[in-house]
Amino acid sequence: MVSLPLEVLLALLLVALLSGVGCTTVGAGGIFVTIALYLLTPLSSAEVAGTAHVLFVLVGVIGVVGYARSGELVGRQGRALATVLAGSSVLGALAGTLLNAFVSRRLFGILLGLLIVCTGILLAYRRLRGLPSLAAVDPESRGGRLVFAGLGLALGAVAGLVGVGGPVLAVPALVLLGVPMLVALGVAQLQAIFISGFAVGGYYLQDAVSVALAGLLAVPIVVGAVAGWLVAHRVDPARLELVLGIVLVPTGMYLVL
Repeated sequence: MVSLPLEVLLALLLVALLSGVGCTTVGAGGIFVTIALYLLTPLSSAEVAGTAHVLFVLVGVIGVVGYARSGELVGRQGRALATVLAGSSVLGALAGTLLNAFVSRRLFGILLGLLIVCTGILLAYRRLRGLPSLAAVDPESRGGRLVFAGLGLALGAVAGLVGVGGPVLAVPALVLLGVPMLVALGVAQLQAIFISGFAVGGYYLQDAVSVALAGLLAVPIVVGAVAGWLVAHRVDPARLELVLGIVLVPTGMYLVL
């Protein structure tokens, strides 16, 4: 395990807890784990991504169990979306892990920062101005399956490359395509299992997973994910989403600059 000061370890534990909450309430919380691993540890870009994806698998499992229990994944739309996105995301995730080998740690930080800025702007804009659906794509039609398959491939590649969970990008993308928010959250959690699961395999083969750090952060992120699912069904997450968006923009700019 990488030798880290006690205060850094405590900070990582706190970030993991809060990230778990964000993952299952608005879908974007997991990105803070990746940020913390990049800024607070000397891990390489591949190790940051590989270690983060281990945690995202755990969060995805919690999210899937929760949203299946509350009904979002058992309807026809949820099942159709989950099948198409999960399958296509696998190829994207494997491609992203291979591309990471050609990315320096500095370039990794820039790419991560740009993604964070875009995510923050999108979250804040959606809360302040609204984010209407641009189209109502039917996941059970042939054309709809092709659209969502292409989306899954792209999301898997980006998530695999920079070590972020699928829900960060999947939730707003699905909402834009006419998917209800809670269904999008549930489907994104299932997609995250496939993206992160295959990404972990790819990074593990590169010896780029810190098992010790992943084990340390597993408990707080799982506890946070359970709490986040409860919050998502009892409290309007709009304010949390706005706060996340406002925090992410300067954080991403810091990473880029």
